[in-house]
Amino acid sequence: MAASIEENSDLQLSSKLKPFYQRASEAEDRLSRLEAALISKIDNGNEEHLKVINDLQSKLKDANSELISEKEKAKKLAAENEKLQYRIIHLLRSLKGADLKLEQVTAREQLESLKLQHS
Repeated sequence: MAASIEENSDLQLSSKLKPFYQRASEAEDRLSRLEAALISKIDNGNEEHLKVINDLQSKLKDANSELISEKEKAKKLAAENEKLQYRIIHLLRSLKGADLKLEQVTAREQLESLKLQHS
């Protein structure tokens, strides 16, 4: 008799708890679907972020190599500029020397022509 009372109370208890178990089971199912959706979004987001990161890294490498190339060009141009400035300085000196000689020659010629006119 005690066993039948326990069975009866267990049946009543289980019938009362059955809706709670069902709702809990449904909640677990929804939760697992939400977790799966979140994980797939995170994975897709990570893939997109990785693509963006890889793209930016490749652009950065390209920019760095271009920067190095431009620095080398700038060094070559600076060296060439120094050489040209050196040549300009010496050409100006030579030009001034030639002008001075020309002035001396014209001054001598004028002096000689004056001497000839007075003689």
